[in-house]
Amino acid sequence: MVGMVAVLDDKLADLDRWVPGDRCSIVRALDVVGTKTAMLIMREAMYGTTRFDGFARRVGVSDAVAAARLKALVAEGLLEKSPYQEPGQRTRFEYRLTEKGADLVPVLFGLMQWGDKYCQPTGKPLAMVSDKTGAPVQVTMSTPDGVEVPLDELRISLVKR
Repeated sequence: MVGMVAVLDDKLADLDRWVPGDRCSIVRALDVVGTKTAMLIMREAMYGTTRFDGFARRVGVSDAVAAARLKALVAEGLLEKSPYQEPGQRTRFEYRLTEKGADLVPVLFGLMQWGDKYCQPTGKPLAMVSDKTGAPVQVTMSTPDGVEVPLDELRISLVKR
């Protein structure tokens, strides 16, 4: 077992004195995208799926489930919907990532990277590479200037406002 853990700052170090749910962004984020279907719909939006039937088919869910998840993701501001109409057909909607939704992409790729390493996909895993250079891309924890930060060098502290 790897002994790496994040360092909790002074006020947070005593785990019995504070409740993470009070200020935990992970809890709030999971309230938004905490279902398998929501995450897979976001994956499909990231891959370029825009139409309702494409989401339902590619995620493998019923129309009712797809409709509920798309509605929730639009309400949360991760997707936006816009009308389109094929000639002779009724008006329908396309769904596209918003800036808020696109900011979730590293989380999805991080989950994919973790799954590739530990969950043995049935087929070959997908490769993430730079379109410009062809170099492999990976999700890491780093400072704004690109210095990687291992878990045991990560300090968690209260935001000073």
